[in-house]
Amino acid sequence: MTTFDETSFDDDVTLFERDPRYIPRVAAVHDMCGYGKCSLTAAIPILSAAGCDVCPVPTALFSAHTMFKDYTFNDTTAMLPAYLDAWRKEGVELDGVYSGFLGSAEQVALIQRLYREYPKALRLVDPVMGDGGRMYPTYTEELCRATAELARGADVLMPNLTEASLLTGREYPGRNLSEDEARDWLDALLDLGARNVVLKGIDRGDGMLRNYVANAETGGEGAIELTHEKLPYMIHGTGDAFASALCGAVMAGLGLARSAYIAGQFVRSAMRHTRDQPHFEERGVSFELSLGELTGLVDQAR
Repeated sequence: MTTFDETSFDDDVTLFERDPRYIPRVAAVHDMCGYGKCSLTAAIPILSAAGCDVCPVPTALFSAHTMFKDYTFNDTTAMLPAYLDAWRKEGVELDGVYSGFLGSAEQVALIQRLYREYPKALRLVDPVMGDGGRMYPTYTEELCRATAELARGADVLMPNLTEASLLTGREYPGRNLSEDEARDWLDALLDLGARNVVLKGIDRGDGMLRNYVANAETGGEGAIELTHEKLPYMIHGTGDAFASALCGAVMAGLGLARSAYIAGQFVRSAMRHTRDQPHFEERGVSFELSLGELTGLVDQAR
């Protein structure tokens, strides 16, 4: 396992070869929250800041995210087949399919339909199912099992440790994983059929947060460890911001490990701005003032 420095990127995995004049088109298959910073509210501006054309596929409509006491939830499954039919009839082209929070188990088949209809599109899977050892309130065991099917053939699978546990059927390990334990979890996730895995949010209590990047060829043994300074507070929605920034950097033509590092830096910057905003504990991460920084990081790394 390699700890990050600039040489870590020498053999980085590049998943998308991009003409710098071209704007890649990404289907963002996530829910939409009217209030709170997550899902499509994050994915659309963050991917756009990284130079992508974002095509939303709303999997559910929430009045606010599920950390609020009162929220409404509407499942959009019934409307999505016709929605995707219209795309096909219009000849919409996609370079990536980036999925996150789902409204029902049936929506997995709709994502797999996108995979069939756009076989050259990257499959970017953020299996948004829970955090802190618990499933999100609208999720069920059936939905978690269905979501796990998206790991097979994923170009990038991006779970936190709660989601890694739900995907693999293992007991939730907490966030303090040793290097050997992280390697073992990466191998278990790669065994699900993903080509690359980014395991998020390892916290050993030393003031640093760690993410790990591994691919199917080298396994956990060849993983790259990326470290970022831990801020003394946690904020809802950072996982969505991280995954969206990572996907944007990948679609900009950057290597996967470099993209994950840029995403971590972006989230850290956004968290610093967030603490200055009213009600940030409930609303979630305020990334708006860091979008220009993300654009700069992506441009600088090309």
